[in-house]
Amino acid sequence: MTISIRAFALGSLVAIGFSSLAAAEAQEPVTLRFLASQGSLSPHELAYELGYFDGLGIKLENVGYAGGGPASLFALASGSVDIGSAATAAVINSIAGGNDFVAAFPTNGINEQVKSIFYVLEDSPIRTIEDIAGKTIAVNTLGAHLDYAIREALHSNGLPENAANLVVVPGPQLEQTLRSNQVDISAVGYWQATFNGQLVANGGVRAVFDDTDVLGEIAGGFAVLRRDFVEKNPDAARRFVEQSARAADWSREHPDEARALLARILTERGENGDLAKHWTGFGLRKGAKATERDLDFWIGVLEREGSLPRGKYKASDLLFRPDAKSAASN
Repeated sequence: MTISIRAFALGSLVAIGFSSLAAAEAQEPVTLRFLASQGSLSPHELAYELGYFDGLGIKLENVGYAGGGPASLFALASGSVDIGSAATAAVINSIAGGNDFVAAFPTNGINEQVKSIFYVLEDSPIRTIEDIAGKTIAVNTLGAHLDYAIREALHSNGLPENAANLVVVPGPQLEQTLRSNQVDISAVGYWQATFNGQLVANGGVRAVFDDTDVLGEIAGGFAVLRRDFVEKNPDAARRFVEQSARAADWSREHPDEARALLARILTERGENGDLAKHWTGFGLRKGAKATERDLDFWIGVLEREGSLPRGKYKASDLLFRPDAKSAASN
């Protein structure tokens, strides 16, 4: 089912002074389909809501929800959507599996303000990362950020990477699942700050660790485009990235207005708009800039695990930059 997030009207006349290329794009916009994430939004969704794509030949169409990053990448590979969004490790794995994708820009970063947190009930005996071995952890999906963060946490503490048991629980059910003792730990992703805020506000829980303890400050995931789309629509791809980054900067400079806008979007989707008050932002660098470490860290992890051949992939081959399509920002 198509979900309309914003009325998009094209003027019948192109303003005097536009180039012929801009005029052609205004008359025949490139439509980019995407899947939304419950309880949150992406920089490109925000850019669309702010009108940043108006007159640039770009239209967004929300075609539903993604259960997680891997589902978004499957949809991108199948041609069901034009924008994927997933954890960095999942993006790399998808490319290594034969999908000709480019990482367009980071959609979220993790830092002291925006991070994934692993919660237990207050009276739980689990106190440290070492204690999570053998325990059941609720995550939004397998093969994505929380999954890989848990593996890396266990590895960094000298434990087998598969020592914890992961179960998939949708974001809106994370709190109930933890409080009813169906799991030992609920992992709330950096993109799920709205659910995180509600969980903490209701009390009776405490954090064991967060992903910055394990990974440091790093991009959490990327918006992903097919390479053939970038090659066919270079101007649209460039404008998509530039205006999405502009929207991310706006949200950092206007956090209250951004939360108010998110509240409206969630309400229009049929979600709980009141949760927007807990949103902590995208956690991105200025201009949504990527660094090579954002990908090289995970390339190294996947090489260590044997998922990637050593030396075959590097960040500069995977990152898209408007002025140099396959170069990483330094």
